[in-house]
Amino acid sequence: MRSQPKIHAPVRIGVFGGTFDPPHLGHLIVAERAREQLSLERVIFVPSNITPHKRVQSIGSARERAHLTKLAVRGNSDFELSNHEVERNDVSYTVDTMEFFHKRYPGAALYFLLGEDNLRGFRSWKSPERILELATLAVYHRGKPIDKRACRGMLNRIEWLNGEQIPISSSDIRQRVSTGKSIRFLTPELVRQYILEHSLYAAIR
Repeated sequence: MRSQPKIHAPVRIGVFGGTFDPPHLGHLIVAERAREQLSLERVIFVPSNITPHKRVQSIGSARERAHLTKLAVRGNSDFELSNHEVERNDVSYTVDTMEFFHKRYPGAALYFLLGEDNLRGFRSWKSPERILELATLAVYHRGKPIDKRACRGMLNRIEWLNGEQIPISSSDIRQRVSTGKSIRFLTPELVRQYILEHSLYAAIR
């Protein structure tokens, strides 16, 4: 009897959470830098449902943002979308998401991607110590001096990702759409086309 082929489970996984409202080329650059510098086998993009510090929906609905993110990573076998937080339909806490991936990929080394600006408030997140048990923080560092106070006591759980300044933001893209300006070369082309075809963000003032 022929034995079943073993399914290869990735052992180094990056988890990239965010609102992705909309996803843009800056997000993809950060993910690629992390994949390259940390030798990740996969980077999983996880659009949030409701972010804890806002407690309200983002401009785009969760399902719209998830679809845009799916379009953004299409064609890249190293990137994938997870609808985990969207389908939970609740406030999105990083610790709960990392518990999910810890159980889904037992034994894998998990890396949670975030910008250095978000590191400053990390201690105020829900269960930060548990997050550090579950994953290493992969912090995108843009060449400025590192604020050591923000990472006191957890330097052994941080990997610094060196990268360039990326002058692209989701808020700027939304503003440009609302005023009829071009967003070409700011987002993946499939994302740009979907935004324009479905008039997303057009009514923002």
